[in-house]
Amino acid sequence: MAEKIYASPAEALDGALFDGMTIMSGGFGLSGNPESLIPVIRDAGVRDLTVISNNCGADGFGLWMLLQNRQIRKMISSYVGENKLFEQLYLSGELELELTPQGTLAERIRAGGAGIPAFYTKTGVGTVVAEGKPVEAFEGDLYVRETWLRADLAIIKAWRADPEGNLMFRKTARNFNPNMATAARLTVAEVEEIVPAGTFDPDCVHTPGVYVDRIVLSTINEKRIEKLTTRPRPDGGAGKESV
Repeated sequence: MAEKIYASPAEALDGALFDGMTIMSGGFGLSGNPESLIPVIRDAGVRDLTVISNNCGADGFGLWMLLQNRQIRKMISSYVGENKLFEQLYLSGELELELTPQGTLAERIRAGGAGIPAFYTKTGVGTVVAEGKPVEAFEGDLYVRETWLRADLAIIKAWRADPEGNLMFRKTARNFNPNMATAARLTVAEVEEIVPAGTFDPDCVHTPGVYVDRIVLSTINEKRIEKLTTRPRPDGGAGKESV
């Protein structure tokens, strides 16, 4: 299945981008973002995008690039955070936002991959999250109906891949990535390492290759730290230690 491996991020997204499309983008904060694929989308100049992602990058990083370039029409996400541009565009009416509780967002994506059109959850009942959505009672408690999320394209970041597209993620960089791989018409995975077929113990595969259409080696692996604080060393020695 070597045909799944592409020579560059640009080649991996060739023919996959168009105006008005819906894109799922993995990541949580600064961890597990498809750092090499996002600049390709920016450079392609596609517009009116709906982007499904936990958040929208950070100043100068990740999906923020697409916000700055005014390519995103709508965000479906659970966290605005400290992204000043995200806040500014939303408050000015330039960006549509569907704010979704984080667990509900994960389950909506999982449902999209599993072929489940809708499900019920207590989360959001009695709040703006439930506005315009059916609410029903089960065993005396109210639940709001949420619908699946699916996309034209999922761009995800993994640690390792084999030539068949089987993926392994590393620690918290797994986050939304495996679910997104199952919920899009086309899934492109950028990875830190491509290993020979047969390297993985099948029990250690996080995402089976059947869900992955294209693989490319990452060209950007910054591994940024979202917040770095320091304190004096307890022994009073020179320098500081990270917390």
